[in-house]
Amino acid sequence: MTKDNSSPSGRSGGATLRLILGDQLNQKHRWFDSVNDNVTYLMAEMRQETDYVKHHIQKVTAFFLAMRTFKEELSEKGHQFIYLKIGDTENPQDLAKIVEKYCDATSAERFEYQLPDEYRLDVQLKQIAKSLKIDTHAVDTEHFYTSRYELKDFFSGKKQLLMESFYRMMRKKHGIMVENGQPDGGKWNYDQSNRKKWKGTPEIPHERGFRKDVTDLLKEIEQAGVKTFGEIDPEKFNWPVSRADCLSVLNYFCKELLVHFGDYQDAMHTEEKYLFHSRLSFAMNAKIISPKEVIDKVLEQYHENKENIDISQVEGFVRQIVGWREYMRGIYWKEMPDYAKLNKLENQNPLPEFFWTGNTKMNCLKHAIGQSLTDAYAHHIQRLMVIGNFALLAQLHPDEVDQWYLGVYIDAIEWVEITNTRGMSQFADGGIVATKPYVSTANYINKMSDYCGSCHYKHTQKQGDNACPFNTLYWNFLDAKKEHFKDNQRMNMMMSLLDKKSASEMEYIREKSAEIIKNPDTF
Repeated sequence: MTKDNSSPSGRSGGATLRLILGDQLNQKHRWFDSVNDNVTYLMAEMRQETDYVKHHIQKVTAFFLAMRTFKEELSEKGHQFIYLKIGDTENPQDLAKIVEKYCDATSAERFEYQLPDEYRLDVQLKQIAKSLKIDTHAVDTEHFYTSRYELKDFFSGKKQLLMESFYRMMRKKHGIMVENGQPDGGKWNYDQSNRKKWKGTPEIPHERGFRKDVTDLLKEIEQAGVKTFGEIDPEKFNWPVSRADCLSVLNYFCKELLVHFGDYQDAMHTEEKYLFHSRLSFAMNAKIISPKEVIDKVLEQYHENKENIDISQVEGFVRQIVGWREYMRGIYWKEMPDYAKLNKLENQNPLPEFFWTGNTKMNCLKHAIGQSLTDAYAHHIQRLMVIGNFALLAQLHPDEVDQWYLGVYIDAIEWVEITNTRGMSQFADGGIVATKPYVSTANYINKMSDYCGSCHYKHTQKQGDNACPFNTLYWNFLDAKKEHFKDNQRMNMMMSLLDKKSASEMEYIREKSAEIIKNPDTF
């Protein structure tokens, strides 16, 4: 690492204060290419960030621990830091007050920040920069494959924002699994191969976990008055928070899990929480490692082991990161801030209490929500087709669903959470993200999991006390929202089946669904 005493503008002298947010932990950013005695980095644990929704204790712990680790590792390389812990008496707990205070304390002549990925922080930082009486400058985080508005520009003039066309563009632009503009293996998408149910084989290796003692940090969080929920083992915190940790998890995924990832990426099982998933989402969303690093490592593993790893395993993983992750961020910046208020289906019901306890007789929800509360984690199908499916069928208000998802998951940051939740899961955007609502009866859940086999309810039963609530709620939802779907061609077949149901069956469906929706915690 070189020593550079010039200012960011190239002039010598002049103190610069650079802000780093809790999800901007990118040690590979050009800011850190050289040490500059005139530059001070500012980081802060803030009640502003812990309190805008109620967060899982593991989420707060992970971000604080990752931030502290980031600061320590870069301090050891010679960079100067001001770091405010959550319980520090001199911590104003508000971003604007913190920036103003430490611009004055360091006699800064220039304030710089990396572009935030949440709309609320983007607005706040623009206001802060405008209020300062010194030069200000914003730079890219140097993390994503795309710029903020690349998706908006790509879809300019188009009626539908199809992820598949965006995904293909991304593959071609970045040379990912393509040759002469054509996809490796002859297909762009192997989704049809990625829907296997895991039945006990192949064997699932234990996750690359950790046993970090976070007892002291938990005391600090508690003493600061931060309100959280969920469970944590103070002596065995199990998430990667340093760059070395995250690279270790990435290497482990490539060597042990990638070989079966694609096949079972949608599978769910009562005895397996992680299956063949990477557990890298927090690492990437905090920017400890970049999507390009992850994709490059996965492709390296694939090319060196083509005799053992089928292309469908790799493409399924690449699609989630190069496709969905970048697509959801692009949708976020294209549609915010109005997106956060959308409720096109006009759902109004409150969140059931079992979302906070996991106490329900519906086994799929008991496992998916229970796991979310104990581990701050559930994979995408548990989030979409179990929890999100029920939330939409029960017509829960998207604001309440949003806040729960944003708080409960360790990787949840608004740019990725709200587009997946309010958009793909709850169809509250009316079809911006998804061309149809992702809802199903118990049949899909049984097809992709073993949840139904040990459930209080019978997944094949449509009426009676033992009938799965998903079966009744599904047809009730289609009936209740049929005006919204009358022009949706992808819903034609299901709406046609709805029309064929007898008056007596529909009467039962409506009455039973009303009972479930009114008293969800009794089911």
